[in-house]
Amino acid sequence: MTSLYKTLCFLSLSLLMYACGDTKSLVGNYSIKTSSTKNAVTNGEDISFSLTAKETYAIDSIIYVVDGKKLPKTTAVTNYTTNIKTATLGRKTVAATIYTSEGTANATTQISVLHTKAPKIYGYKIINRFPHKTDAYTQGLEFVGDTLYESAGKYAESKLRKVDYKTGDILQEVKLDNAYFAEGLTIYNDKIYQLTWRENTGFIYNLSDFKKTGTFTYNRSKEGWGLCNDGTTVYKSDGSSKIWKLDPTTLAEQSYIEPTNHKSVSKAFNELEYIDGKIYANTYQVASIAIIDPTTGAIEGLIDLTSLPKEVQSGLDPQNEVLNGIAYKVNEGRLFVTGKHWNTLFEIEIFEK
Repeated sequence: MTSLYKTLCFLSLSLLMYACGDTKSLVGNYSIKTSSTKNAVTNGEDISFSLTAKETYAIDSIIYVVDGKKLPKTTAVTNYTTNIKTATLGRKTVAATIYTSEGTANATTQISVLHTKAPKIYGYKIINRFPHKTDAYTQGLEFVGDTLYESAGKYAESKLRKVDYKTGDILQEVKLDNAYFAEGLTIYNDKIYQLTWRENTGFIYNLSDFKKTGTFTYNRSKEGWGLCNDGTTVYKSDGSSKIWKLDPTTLAEQSYIEPTNHKSVSKAFNELEYIDGKIYANTYQVASIAIIDPTTGAIEGLIDLTSLPKEVQSGLDPQNEVLNGIAYKVNEGRLFVTGKHWNTLFEIEIFEK
């Protein structure tokens, strides 16, 4: 009995070790290659996938999944070609499940789905100049009627302001605790929503009296950069390539777009403004504004403002003299921009080059 028990235990252990060894041999065994340079493909075009393996096993079949969509089963190890057509642009995961004679294996890679067109390039003309307080490290800017609201950042200097845009005078102000670095703001349903940078906290104020009525946290993003809204959805940038779509009630991140042109996926979008069905966004430390389709993420236009900083006073830290602040006066169809510590709020008119 004892001898039989030992024999069975030995056989069971041997089978277990064999099975474990077999499973381990498939982990990381396969990788996916694509036919596209830098794994980038224009939306609507074909791309081919192939597998490379560290150890060769007989493959029964492969199932590819692109952006959550399962493709028809194939037995082809190389040059499996498919047409890429996604509802949103940006980085997409390609996953392969490989069925072999030794078991099932998995492999993943990323591709970038690009816009079909190059963005239109716009120039600008200065229409008006208005005073702007130079103590403001401008992070968010938004009009309600004729009144301008501004969020200014930096630790121990962060604040929320109501401003007379014509004179630059501060009509109302709330200072944040020194532990918070204020970022973008947006105004929705008579409430002001203000982000902080790395503190995972947003503040909610009454528009009428600046009384703080609540807070919200970031669930899927690590930082707060810019905010805007279209009257239904709130949009939030976080310094990555993502612009999040938030639940307007809870401010929780639900989904995202990735702003993408015909060459690459973009990132580091800071101040956001929703204008006539598009998101206008400036890239941190770049004197330009991207015009983004909020449905697909396509960058449809770029406003070239590279000469605008020369119109601002000198003598401040050059690192801080960057464009950041976009505000649209809806009732008059007027576009305003400013920057961190700038002495001027510019009204500009854009034109296609």
